[in-house]
Amino acid sequence: MGATDEPPGRSLRTPRAAGAAGILSALLLGTVVVLVHSAIPEHPIDAGAWLADGSSRGSLNVALQLVPFAGIFFLWFMGAVRDYVGPAEDTFFATLFFGSGVLYLAVIFVLAAAIGGLLALAGSTSSSQLQMWEYGRHLTLVLLSSYSTRIAAVFVLSATTLCRQLGVFPRWLVWAGYAVALVLLFVVSTDAWFALVFPLWMLAVSVRVLRVALRSRTRPE
Repeated sequence: MGATDEPPGRSLRTPRAAGAAGILSALLLGTVVVLVHSAIPEHPIDAGAWLADGSSRGSLNVALQLVPFAGIFFLWFMGAVRDYVGPAEDTFFATLFFGSGVLYLAVIFVLAAAIGGLLALAGSTSSSQLQMWEYGRHLTLVLLSSYSTRIAAVFVLSATTLCRQLGVFPRWLVWAGYAVALVLLFVVSTDAWFALVFPLWMLAVSVRVLRVALRSRTRPE
C-alpha cells in the first residue's frame, strides 16, 4: 500500500488564536464605529470648520488605520465560528453566513476608502471640494449606518439560526442574536450608535467559542 493510502496520524486543528481574533476584531470594529461617529457629524455643518478641526481628522485617520486589521481578524472569526459549528452545518444557512460575512467586509473596506477621501480633502477651501466633503460625509454615514448594519444583521441571523439548529449556542446567546439582528435591521436607522450591538455580539460569540476550544484542548484524549 502506498504512502498516500495511509490514514493521517492526526487531524488539523483550528488554532486557539482564531477565537481570540474574534475578540480583537470586535474591539477594533467597535472602536472604528465610535471614532467615525464621533468625528463625522450626522447633520450638515460648515464644511470649512470641520476641515480645519485637526482632532476630527485625527480620529478618522486612526479609524482608517484600524480597518484593515479589523477585517483580517474578522476572517479569522468567521473561520473560528465555522470550526465551532463543525461539519454538520446546514448548507443554506452556512452559505448565508459566509456570503454575508464576505459582503460585510467588502462594505467595510469601501467605508475605509470613503474615509480616506474625506481625509484627502483636509485643508481644502474651494467650493467644489467642500461639496465633495459633503458627499463623502453622506456616503460614509450611509455605508456605516445602513448598508453595513443590514448585512451584519443577515450575518448574525444566519449564524444564530445555524447554531440554534445544531444546539451549539446556549439559549441566552440565541435570543441575544435574534435581538441584535432586529436592532441592526430596524433600529440603527433612528440612532446610529446602536451599530455597536454588532461588535458586542461578536465579542460574546468569540468568548463562547474560545472557552469551548480551551475546554476541549484540556480534556484527555
